[in-house]
Amino acid sequence: MRTYATFGGVRNWVFVRVETAEGLYGWGEASMELWHGTMRAAIEELGARLVGMDALASERVWQVATRHGFWRGGAVLASAVAAIDQALWDIRGKFFQTPVYRLLGGPTREWVETYRHAGIYDPDDLQADARALVDRGVRTIKTGAWVSDSVLTETERLRRVRSRMEGIRAAVGDDVDILVDYHGRATPDEAIRLIQAIAEFRPRWVEEPIAPESPELIADVTAEAHRHGISIALGERLFSRWDFRTVLERQLIDVAQPDLCHAGGITETMKIASLADLYRVQMAPHNPAGPVSTAAAAHVAMAISNFSILEQCIDEPRWSQIVAEPWSREGSRLLVPDLPGLGVDLDVNALKAVPPAEMVVPSAAFRADGSVADV
Repeated sequence: MRTYATFGGVRNWVFVRVETAEGLYGWGEASMELWHGTMRAAIEELGARLVGMDALASERVWQVATRHGFWRGGAVLASAVAAIDQALWDIRGKFFQTPVYRLLGGPTREWVETYRHAGIYDPDDLQADARALVDRGVRTIKTGAWVSDSVLTETERLRRVRSRMEGIRAAVGDDVDILVDYHGRATPDEAIRLIQAIAEFRPRWVEEPIAPESPELIADVTAEAHRHGISIALGERLFSRWDFRTVLERQLIDVAQPDLCHAGGITETMKIASLADLYRVQMAPHNPAGPVSTAAAAHVAMAISNFSILEQCIDEPRWSQIVAEPWSREGSRLLVPDLPGLGVDLDVNALKAVPPAEMVVPSAAFRADGSVADV
């Protein structure tokens, strides 16, 4: 197990390369904002306990990694398992000389539909970003998560959100889907008022309107969203099928968003997808990370029947600098190559050439009175 951390242009990316005695290797990713050092240590410590196991026995390795440490779950441990699990699936595909999605039962589709971000960190760029993406063929755009709004009163926050939604809808027209991410910042009652404020601009979904610690509190929010024909998406901070169980069984969400870097990797995400399918919930993997995360999510997307759309952040020039062979894109379509394993290889020297950097993504939020707010 060898880990690498490098600056990706916006976030730090954390990768693991798992090598076998027979000379095969696989790549995994567990990029987590603010915690690249912690993630490297967790992967290396967990990985040391797994050395000597059968690299093709990904389910058994997942079970040992998850259950034999006594302490289970949580973002860090689940992410360490996820990175190693991705790498083992990469190895499995290379061993059998076939793409991972074929081993998962695919393909169920010809390409993976993606969406991109506009004005996430600077709302002043929202309309220009959105128009540029549409000009390049992107058909779904996500915005929101504006940390700087935390100091405002609720009335002013909602007024600005409404104004921005009006602007982006005017910029992209009626045929482009708009997604709104609220980063779990609202109380349930504020989330209801948020939906009422933006409903006329026809967002496809509102993502994580309330904090993930008590997702059952989203029931009234979901009911209000459905009255306006808006879906509720949630799940980037849920890390297992057990975490998703409540919102799925109570039919509180329309879109599940597990992150392949954090939700136990390919092995666990496939199980989450199967559970979600019982309730006709669509899968839209959370994926603001690097190329290995994107590859793992894309292979899952190719194989499952209830896939909807994949988040993608192409941070250039770092993406092209570290990837040996880029994947093809056609507008909003990501084409998964017919290559063994995950189909992505990284340049180790390029990873080493650029160390991790201080966090660029906003990582602090406060109210006007100085009290702490959610980022």
